[in-house]
Amino acid sequence: QVQLVESGGGLVQPGGSLRLSCVASGFAVSVFAMTWYRQAPGRERELVALISWGDGSTTHADAVIGRFAASRDNAKNTVYLQMNKQKFEDTVLYYCSVHDGRDYWGQGTQVTVSS
Repeated sequence: QVQLVESGGGLVQPGGSLRLSCVASGFAVSVFAMTWYRQAPGRERELVALISWGDGSTTHADAVIGRFAASRDNAKNTVYLQMNKQKFEDTVLYYCSVHDGRDYWGQGTQVTVSS
């Protein structure tokens, strides 16, 4: 049974940092592409980062290049999203996702950037 559990969200000041985690079960993150999305209320879900299967190479959305970094720990079957230099507009719900015949999503973790 595929399951994704995100954690690490919270309140952070502008310019601060948070690291999100997504623990996967029911499959190995090393053999599937993993993605981080975010969604603000009333808006469409936005792709933030992609971690390729196999070598774990990453691609990031233009809005977060130079600030966010996705990564993967195969031993822990976990993917991460390191978020630095945070801005007010990063205040949204963050999800990890995997496609294994269908899309699976975690429950999301809320990030709030506020002074």
